[in-house]
Amino acid sequence: MALLMGYDVGSSSVKATLMDADTGKVLGSAASPDKELEIIAKEIGWAEQHPDTWWEHVKEATRKVASQIRNPPQDTSRRKSSTGHPAVEIRNVAAIGISYQMHGLVCVDAEGQVLRPSIIWCDSRAVEIGERAARDIGPDKCLRRLFNLPGNFTASKLKWVKENEPELYAKIHKIMLPGDYIAMKMTGDIKTTASGLSEGIMWDFEADGPAEFVLDNYGISTDLIADTVETFSVEGELTKAAADELGLAAGTKLS
Repeated sequence: MALLMGYDVGSSSVKATLMDADTGKVLGSAASPDKELEIIAKEIGWAEQHPDTWWEHVKEATRKVASQIRNPPQDTSRRKSSTGHPAVEIRNVAAIGISYQMHGLVCVDAEGQVLRPSIIWCDSRAVEIGERAARDIGPDKCLRRLFNLPGNFTASKLKWVKENEPELYAKIHKIMLPGDYIAMKMTGDIKTTASGLSEGIMWDFEADGPAEFVLDNYGISTDLIADTVETFSVEGELTKAAADELGLAAGTKLS
C-alpha cells in the first residue's frame, strides 16, 4: 500500500491526513489544537503567529493520526477496524505534501532560527506600503508582470519590517512563506517555488524569475529570497531529526 501524508498549516489549526494513494481512501485525519490557534494582535489590524507553534501542532496532529491507525474505531457488527487496514504503519508513508495559509512572512537568521512572529495573511499593517508601491511602479506594469498589485502581501510586509524593525531586518538570512518554513523544519533546506513567490507578489512572470523591480522599489535584496524549485517537484527529504519528532521515516520525500 502506498501511503501519503498531507498537512494543511492553517491560521486556525494544523490538519494532517493519511491516505492510501492507490484508492484515495482516507485512513486517518486529525487537527491540532482542539480549539483555534491564538492570533497575536498587539495593535488594531495586526495579526501574528509564531512559526514554532505551527511546528508543534504539525507534530501533535501527526501523533493523533498515528494513534488513530494504531487504535482504529471498531465496527461492532463486523468486528474489524473502520479503516480496513489494521497493518498500516505511519512510518511507511512514502511522500508528504504541504498546503498552508497564504501570504504570511517568516524571517529566519543564518542558523534557521525564527527572528520574529510571522505576520500572517489577515494582518493589514502593510496596506499603505503596497498602495504606494503600486503607484510608484505603475498599475499596468504590476498587472502585466505580477498579475496583481503589491497590495498587503508578503513583500509589503517585509518592507514594513525593514522600515520599522531595522535591527531585526539586518539579521534576516532568508524569508519564507508558512509552508516553506514547515518544509525547512522537515528537510533542513530553505526553498520556495514560483507559485509561492507569486502569492507574495515577488515573482515576475515576464522575466520568469523573482520580481526584482518590486524588491528594488522596496530596497530589498534578492539575497533574502530562498532558492526556487519547481512547484510540482520533490523539494527535499525528511531529516532523521524531523523524522524522529514526527514518527515518520528518515528520507521520506517532501513534494
